[in-house]
Amino acid sequence: MKEKLYELIQKQQETLFAMADQIHDDPEYDGEEYHASAMLEDYLEQHGFQVERGLENWPTAFRATWGQGDGGPRIGLLCEYDALRGLGHGCGHHMQGPCICATAIALKEAGFENPFQLVVYGTPAEETRSAKVSMWESGYFRDMDVALMMHGGPDTCVDEKSLALTNYLVVFKGQGAHAALAPEKGRSALDALLLAFNGMEFLREHVREDTRMHYTIKETPGPTNVVPARAVGEFSMRSYSREVLNDVCRRFEQIIQGAALMADVEYEITKEKSLDNKVPCYPLNEIIMDNAAACGAPGLAPVRKKTGSTDFGNVTNHMPGCCIRVKFVPTGTSSHTQAFVDAGKSQEAHDAILYGAKTLAGTACDLICQPERVKKLWDAFEQAKANA
Repeated sequence: MKEKLYELIQKQQETLFAMADQIHDDPEYDGEEYHASAMLEDYLEQHGFQVERGLENWPTAFRATWGQGDGGPRIGLLCEYDALRGLGHGCGHHMQGPCICATAIALKEAGFENPFQLVVYGTPAEETRSAKVSMWESGYFRDMDVALMMHGGPDTCVDEKSLALTNYLVVFKGQGAHAALAPEKGRSALDALLLAFNGMEFLREHVREDTRMHYTIKETPGPTNVVPARAVGEFSMRSYSREVLNDVCRRFEQIIQGAALMADVEYEITKEKSLDNKVPCYPLNEIIMDNAAACGAPGLAPVRKKTGSTDFGNVTNHMPGCCIRVKFVPTGTSSHTQAFVDAGKSQEAHDAILYGAKTLAGTACDLICQPERVKKLWDAFEQAKANA
């Protein structure tokens, strides 16, 4: 059956490569991926999937379904297709949609005897507004027993963890004045922002080792001879534990309040984005890596113990989930770089689409043919979540 799945994926290769190259050459951003989403929706619809275009407040999100019989494992396949503004497809998202479509179509056409359901989700704006978070809150993804994804990378591997993330935008509002003639009349918003930065540096000494804190000045505060009436800062907090991060965020918010009091200014604080840490499902990781090896995927590597932040982490807080990273650039190459963009239409990138699809199709095959394994995945997931 897996050989048949491989053949069905291989048959689609020219269309898959053309789709990936088009998405690569027409980068779209931040929930405005109209070309990419329409191309993927059309392709799935042409192959017999029922496609729902536009989900809640995301016009470029979609849900495509197909089922055989009643019940059986509900295989969830997720893809992203947004690029990085100012860079293009520097994270390989242009490969995901074609890979997931190939996986879904091969599973549909393979001729399984057992009942099963396929659910494909297109998820916009992963790099910015993180559509998966609000999509879950709107009731999506609950129609899956397992969530599978593919991502290009410098090695073929899976992740164990991801960082929980909370982003803040802080605006301090003071009183402008002539810095030389009437400094006593001024209340510097920039002073408050600098005090907040210093407060974070003191906090850094008293947090768990895996905590990450970043900050920057979002807007230029103005000329030196004017007391700045407005200062804007952007802050990011991260940890491999959402529980730990929530307490760090509480302390951060107190720092902002204290900075405003010391500078005698007002402030507005907005929580812009909140992502959960990934909950690993170790047996699912093993099934995926076994299938990566079985289809001959290049550059097999041990599990990545740590990685950045992703809204896929929010999905994996509710069900077993895993993303296979498939090698298409040299080991050690960082994502979000020009090197990823330059390799995006290479033969290695095209091959990664096929290897990713074969890996995920093989994984789904194991679950469809042995549905009892799904319960074992859930047992392992619940245990990992309890220990997170």
